[in-house]
Amino acid sequence: MSIKVDLHDQRQSYERAALDESSVNSDPVAQFQAWFQEAGESDIKEPNAMTLATATTDGKPSARIVLLKEFSHDGFVFYTNYRSRKGEELLQNPHGALLFFWDELERQVRIEGTLQKVSADVSDAYFAIRPKLSQMGAIASKQSSIIEGRQILEQEMEKLEGTAELKRPQDWGGYVLVPEYFEFWQGRRSRLHDRITYVKQEGAASWKIQRLAP
Repeated sequence: MSIKVDLHDQRQSYERAALDESSVNSDPVAQFQAWFQEAGESDIKEPNAMTLATATTDGKPSARIVLLKEFSHDGFVFYTNYRSRKGEELLQNPHGALLFFWDELERQVRIEGTLQKVSADVSDAYFAIRPKLSQMGAIASKQSSIIEGRQILEQEMEKLEGTAELKRPQDWGGYVLVPEYFEFWQGRRSRLHDRITYVKQEGAASWKIQRLAP
């Protein structure tokens, strides 16, 4: 059966705000913090949800939603299973990209850079403050591996229920994306969106700010 869905007439006009290179913060992390705070104060359910894109060494991409858990000038941190597909790809190719889309604010932010594991101490500290069911899930799930059915996961969870103190699995922990590029996108009328980029200058702490055509 052939399926064809026509979406040519599905469109929306963006008119909430504007973005100008003369008014943005000279520091992209500070600019992100300001936008992130606005997203947190809006009706967005999980403003820290972001698309993480990775790729194999031969350029085959993959993307998925993960949750941002910390950000600073040192980078953007999330946690996952190191043996997952994303973990295997990052082992081969440490370059990746993040994408935040805040529909209610008609905004998106792209961040590109290199990824590395956070220290074991940092991963241990975060694992220790997670809810117990989340700890159990991280241990029970061999993420991205093929399983025969959901009962496999439920059986593994049952085994962990009586454990008083759970330790972080060695194949689970954090990554930090060290940014080299930011793009802040503000939706505008007639599809003439505002796109302001920050490019890290080689050998310097400064960023070059530019506007891109939409």
